[in-house]
Amino acid sequence: MATQQPVLALDIGGTKLAVAMVTPDGRTHGLIVEPTDKHRGPDAVIAHLFDMGHRSSAAAGVGAPAAVGISCGGPLDAETGVLTGPLHLPGWIDVPIVAMASEAFGVPAVLENDATAAVLGEHRFGAARGADIALYLTLSTGVGGGSIIDGRLHRGAAGNGGEFGHVMVRPGGRRCECGRHGCLEAYASGTNIAVRANELLAEDDRPSSLRDLPLVRAEHVSAAAAAGDTLARELWDDTMALLGQAVTDLVNVFEPHVVVLGGGVTRSGALLLEPVRDIVRRSAMPPAAARATVTLAGLGDEVCVVGAGALALDLTVNLDLKGPARV
Repeated sequence: MATQQPVLALDIGGTKLAVAMVTPDGRTHGLIVEPTDKHRGPDAVIAHLFDMGHRSSAAAGVGAPAAVGISCGGPLDAETGVLTGPLHLPGWIDVPIVAMASEAFGVPAVLENDATAAVLGEHRFGAARGADIALYLTLSTGVGGGSIIDGRLHRGAAGNGGEFGHVMVRPGGRRCECGRHGCLEAYASGTNIAVRANELLAEDDRPSSLRDLPLVRAEHVSAAAAAGDTLARELWDDTMALLGQAVTDLVNVFEPHVVVLGGGVTRSGALLLEPVRDIVRRSAMPPAAARATVTLAGLGDEVCVVGAGALALDLTVNLDLKGPARV
């Protein structure tokens, strides 16, 4: 039976930090979202993150946290609670974040890959609730993934399983942060959609509303595409084709009940969801194509926070004796 004590959830993104108190019903309280400012380095960012945690706990009004859950992109070592070298946080090498959080808040702490935490949150409280096999892709600063297999969180042998952003979609293509060329992340992350848009603007002299912007972001590309901007639409359609290809491959491999898409890029809504659904419907092998529901995250922008909270809630009731690091 789940504890009634709330927990503190900390999500470390490449662009933003998000913290909240999470209660056993999956609701967030005292949510705070602030820029990561990763150029300041790990010490300053972690001090800021923990300050946000204390502020959230004080403002939420649900009591003191019984545990802390931390979600972050990898690579990381969930068993030891160490950030070994997250790709979206240059210079964060062997950071013992679990031990640091436990000392800062005086309670046990747990670490998990952000997309792995997210799939747990969606499985327990969101769009994948109750599914025996569920996949989650986050399209944000990077592209991550997580999976539920036979109703249980799948972490992989070393705890970094589910790197769906590094599925190859264009062999020999754009260089990815992982060092390979042609990964999904190199095309479909919010960061790389913006980079590709700027490259296209420099190479192509067609008129585009994007040229009027001082800084092009992924949301500008999707908005311009929706408004009929031909250059933006060309880039968006290519991105959706590659994303749909990757999701189709994952559907063929896992034969899931549901594939959940989350992260900032998915704020484009139907402009993203419909073409991906159509590609999967047309291209995935039967019967997987007919059985797999492709949908947007039910928890929206709070998915990683709620997922980190779900991990901490499990920690407080000791549900998973083989789970990640506890201090």
